Amino acid sequence: MAVIQESNGMTTTSPVKLRTRPITATLILIGGLVALLFSMAVSISFGAAKIPLSLVWEAVFQFNPNITEHNIIQELRLPRVIGGAMIGASFAVAGAIMQGMTRNPMADSGLLGINAGSGFVIALCFAFFPGLPFSTLIIYSFIGAAMGAVLVFGVGSMAVGGLTPIRLVLAGAAVSALLIALSQGIALYFRIGLDLAYFYAGGVAGTKWSHLKIMLPWVVGALITAMILSRSISLLSLGEDIAAGLGQRTKLVKFVGVVVVLILAGSAVSVVGSVGFIGLIIPHLTRYLVGVDYKWIIPCSAILGSLLVVLADLCARLINPPYETPIGALIAIIGVPFFLYLARKERREL
Repeated sequence: MAVIQESNGMTTTSPVKLRTRPITATLILIGGLVALLFSMAVSISFGAAKIPLSLVWEAVFQFNPNITEHNIIQELRLPRVIGGAMIGASFAVAGAIMQGMTRNPMADSGLLGINAGSGFVIALCFAFFPGLPFSTLIIYSFIGAAMGAVLVFGVGSMAVGGLTPIRLVLAGAAVSALLIALSQGIALYFRIGLDLAYFYAGGVAGTKWSHLKIMLPWVVGALITAMILSRSISLLSLGEDIAAGLGQRTKLVKFVGVVVVLILAGSAVSVVGSVGFIGLIIPHLTRYLVGVDYKWIIPCSAILGSLLVVLADLCARLINPPYETPIGALIAIIGVPFFLYLARKERREL
């Protein structure tokens, strides 16, 4: 949509097509899904004990509890790769929604304090309420994500001249550093460092079926809601005034969008811990490939985000076997240079 200034001073909106590549998007959805399934199969077969792909197929579709390899696949590796795919989709779609709603190219749950807020509240839970079931812990993770976001936007809004992408990221860095320091202090004082080790390192090794059963309805519901909001997010990405002029209830859309982001990021952090940059890299790559229509950006981001985490987890096991490299560190190798590039580009445009 475009805004046209008329000679009488009134403004009207003129419908124009969003720059999009539906054929490319369809190819990404189909090809990406095939690549994801193949990557998941390969990831299941590699580990301390290498298992042939034929045995992976049998364990999934013809499970025999008397075969040791089948039990390894069903109880350890299958929930791990499924969890990795869900987490990648969650972070990627959360980042896409944040960037679309705020028109901030550097929006990401890790950079804007959401991950750190979840981690801080999880640390409090481990310290004061040990033994909480995962179904309760995930709720507290949502609360922590909301707290982190409120703190970041509150601090960023205090700056003279209001929020800008750079100021928002700086506020996110400051708040994240504070919350991570507090989490580490709690871990040292209450001697729960081992319990929080997964959060600091970031990994999917401890993912269990019980985690996935609780996480699945939250993530699926949030992803469906994101798809329903896709058209409204596309309009918001053009500007709030344009969206409002086209009849969008922008405040309602933003509220629902924020809830979706908190659910996706909170769910992912409660399982995988502090993994950043997925929601920064994947939406930019997706927009470059498919255009600016969120009808395509959201599902393509979900597929590409899942593929990134599954491949990162596979590489984490292959770099230094039998030890595992934290996937957060591997993704950061790509994410940090990409963030610096965006920050430099944004600074030139200020």
